Amino acid sequence: MKKVLSIILGGGAGTRLYPLTKLRAKPAVPVAGKYRLIDIPVSNCINSEIFKIYVLTQFNSASLNRHIARTYNFTGFNEGFVEVLAAQQTPENPNWFQGTADAVRQYLWLMEEWNAEEYLILSGDHLYRMDYRQFIQRHRETGADITLSVIPIDERRASDFGLMKIDDSGRVIDFSEKPKGEALIQMRVDTSILGLSKEQAQQQPYIASMGIYVFKKEVLFKLLREGTERTDFGKEIIPDASKDYNVQAYLFDDYWEDIGTIEAFYHANLALTQQPQPPFSFYDEKAPIYTRARYLPPSKLLDCHITESIIGEGCILKNCRIQHSVLGVRSRIESGCVIEESLLMGADFYQASVERQSNVKQGDIPVGIGTDSIIRGAIVDKNASIGHDVKIINKDNVQEADRESQGFYIRSGIVVVMKNAVIPDGTII
Repeated sequence: MKKVLSIILGGGAGTRLYPLTKLRAKPAVPVAGKYRLIDIPVSNCINSEIFKIYVLTQFNSASLNRHIARTYNFTGFNEGFVEVLAAQQTPENPNWFQGTADAVRQYLWLMEEWNAEEYLILSGDHLYRMDYRQFIQRHRETGADITLSVIPIDERRASDFGLMKIDDSGRVIDFSEKPKGEALIQMRVDTSILGLSKEQAQQQPYIASMGIYVFKKEVLFKLLREGTERTDFGKEIIPDASKDYNVQAYLFDDYWEDIGTIEAFYHANLALTQQPQPPFSFYDEKAPIYTRARYLPPSKLLDCHITESIIGEGCILKNCRIQHSVLGVRSRIESGCVIEESLLMGADFYQASVERQSNVKQGDIPVGIGTDSIIRGAIVDKNASIGHDVKIINKDNVQEADRESQGFYIRSGIVVVMKNAVIPDGTII
């Protein structure tokens, strides 16, 4: 894997994850109580012995830069690195990244400096665990110019994805973006060619792109330099290349979730608490997910009732009920609270007891969840100050709402309390 260079695409402004992306890049969004989205592809690379990793981003990259600098440091051990490349103006190109392919194109001059034979292109907002060594091995064995990682899907979900068709050798011969009706039926393939059993192949007769690609070096450089008007890998570069190049499909038959929307992000986090076996587990010693070591104390639970939940380190919970929820690092829950089916991201700092008492005396609200508050079906971003007797329950079952001046949004019926928001005592949402 020494000849492989990995490029993680940080994505655009992250509008589908707004307001979680208001103050941070999409790959820096917290997940599972203590990690960030970028930790998933970077950890997969490290576990696959790929140590040259670039992260391309252009929006709100300060927190992402800080996280990567504090977390991934290979200095002195090998020539590995994890480095953020932000969009920048140059004499040749004064524009922002225009798409996934354009982002890589603008940094080709830097990519050329490495003695790499394959370029692994990854996305920064997917939840999955994958050994890229097997993916690249398949790419080499088939002599492919480009290999796409694909997932098998059933007819019910097929029209939500970009689908592709393959021939008997696994070569991709056709693409269709979110087809329906007759166009969908035309995209059926025999997925047993890629390794599924006959029964599975009948249940899942379609294959969808995961947005994960491996290119031969010369092919990537040629495609990007020739078609400068083509700005996107999945919609333009790869479909056009399939006519003249050997584009192969690699089947990934395991858990994979695109968590680029508020609804998908919310459900993927809560699914981590499922018993007996969650669809994705962070408890895998052979392929761990890495993140920044924070050196926090253990969580303290004082007379609490907790079921089906994940509690990050450094939390203080008093006489409360937590059910089917994920609580991030340094979460503080006061007595009488009920938290149900919610994702609380916690806090970046501890408020000293003196400061908290002073806040209460002055009528200010300390960071955390105040006494006798109820939170149900919500996402509470970091450093939020929720007052006493607050009810965040979406009582009117509103599906979409923008209440930025009041510190929250509603997306797909999920209340999202913004980072650093202050919700006054007695508020009902």
